Amino acid sequence: MKLRVLGCSGGIGGRHLRTTSLLIDNDILVDAGTGVGDVSLAELTLIDHIFVTHSHLDHVCSIPFLVDTVGGMRNKPLTVYAVEPTLEIMRNHLFNWSIWPDFTQIPTPNKPWMQYRAVQLGETVEITGRKITPLPANHAVPAVGYQADSGRASLVFTGDTTTNDPLWKIVNQIANLRYLIIETAFCNREQDLAIASKHLSPGLLAEELAKLERSADVFITHLKPGEIELTMQEIEECAGQYKPRMLQNNQVFEF
Repeated sequence: MKLRVLGCSGGIGGRHLRTTSLLIDNDILVDAGTGVGDVSLAELTLIDHIFVTHSHLDHVCSIPFLVDTVGGMRNKPLTVYAVEPTLEIMRNHLFNWSIWPDFTQIPTPNKPWMQYRAVQLGETVEITGRKITPLPANHAVPAVGYQADSGRASLVFTGDTTTNDPLWKIVNQIANLRYLIIETAFCNREQDLAIASKHLSPGLLAEELAKLERSADVFITHLKPGEIELTMQEIEECAGQYKPRMLQNNQVFEF
């Protein structure tokens, strides 16, 4: 499997700041933030599957544009996977005809450009030998992370989350774990905000990584613009033994 980072920022503000989106091979997206907008039209037509961690705008904002742009160029609907509460939010508040057309009904209900598929925690979806499994997350709305397993190795993406004991119980059982991408949205002086919005700060991150019992390369995502350097410095100071690195746009993982 090959994963390319299309976006990993907690905000916007320049060509290097794009919100969360990860492209697996050519056909699977994990989240669809603003980073999808940098992908060529030809590449967009190849995307068949979108696995959504949660319904917040920075993770789903490109789905409406993607479907609208390439729907007529495809011979099958684009499938959006998420837990049922997330799909319900998207039905009611995004693809609701008021914010955007419901592409599960057009151009016709029998041949729509988009379809939903509900998944459950621990339920593995296999796509041509690649396994995608929803993992527990603890966020302000219903949310999951995902494990991507090639058979040779696994990458875990936590999605947006705060303190999350159930996640580590599962992650510590992944024998072929190679990469862990975990969020840290706020610096330590904003830890109260991190707790209130169910994100992590460097101090909270260190407590979470102390629960990790397997070796993995750790990368930090969802850093807030304007606080990137400070937050990474604080992470180095309090979680340095794990040597987390900042996730970068266009970074590629092969596993």
